[in-house]
Amino acid sequence: MQVRKASDRGVAEHGWLSSRHTFSFADYRDPSQIGFSDLRVINEDRVTPGKGFGTHPHRDMEIFSYVLEGTLAHSDSIGTGSQIKPGDVQVMSAGSGVTHSEFNGSEDEPVHFLQIWIVPDHTGGAPVYQQQHFSDADKRGRLRLIISPDGRDGSLRIQQDTHVYAGLFDGDERATLTLDENRHAYVHVARGSVELNGVKLAAGDGVRLRNPQMLELTAGRDAEVLVFDLRAQELPQTP
Repeated sequence: MQVRKASDRGVAEHGWLSSRHTFSFADYRDPSQIGFSDLRVINEDRVTPGKGFGTHPHRDMEIFSYVLEGTLAHSDSIGTGSQIKPGDVQVMSAGSGVTHSEFNGSEDEPVHFLQIWIVPDHTGGAPVYQQQHFSDADKRGRLRLIISPDGRDGSLRIQQDTHVYAGLFDGDERATLTLDENRHAYVHVARGSVELNGVKLAAGDGVRLRNPQMLELTAGRDAEVLVFDLRAQELPQTP
């Protein structure tokens, strides 16, 4: 069980964008932080009103956005135009190649969201866009499956043996997750505070777990948590 504190993350300040990088990304390079299993990127981004990411390309990556505050406008080369709000999960399987933009169209409200990349199990293929809303009630005091390789239970489907869960915890609310043998897990605290297997975590903290039998989340205070159930390998494939 290896904890990475929020304060240890990479920092990027661009005026219109304030970003914290859990793993190596762009100009932030740390040889000890090159993803975990197939999880390659967790960026916590805050975008000022009227600004955003201009049109740019991606390929051979499973990319999802998880909005915590504000509204993120998405547009891409496969004809998708959408508004992503808190509770929404957006997945873009870049496949053989796609361009997209993400923009904060508000005049006065910032956007706070997580952008997460997962290495797919194969390259190429047609790009695919998905978006689904998961209500607070659906995540309250439990770990709700939001992303999976088979799309079960209303989750969004990705091309990798990765399962992603989201949960909200406060007070006495608790949840457990039992993992199969030969699996790794990564836990990211999006906001608030919570205890993972008795270890106290704050907003922005992340934890690597190798071959855990069970995860237990307790003692939350306005906590929002993402849990990644991953293949048991140390480094991601090279995209």
